[in-house]
Amino acid sequence: MSKKDNIGLQNVPKLTRREKEILMEAIKGSTTVQIAETLFISHHTVESHRKNLIEKFEVKSIASVIKLALEYGILRD
Repeated sequence: MSKKDNIGLQNVPKLTRREKEILMEAIKGSTTVQIAETLFISHHTVESHRKNLIEKFEVKSIASVIKLALEYGILRD
């Protein structure tokens, strides 16, 4: 049974528009600096959003965040 099955839809993290933008760029393989340049924000802000995503999904890496976000289908919104 996967984590997705255990957690249920009501517990899927709610992402902000900016978090989704950061995540979409990360999926493309963009670095923190590239994401910052693309979104016209500082690399510190990108790092803060990455940290928030990792905390929201209760995982240890952005790769795990991407995997779960794709499984939950939350990037289709």
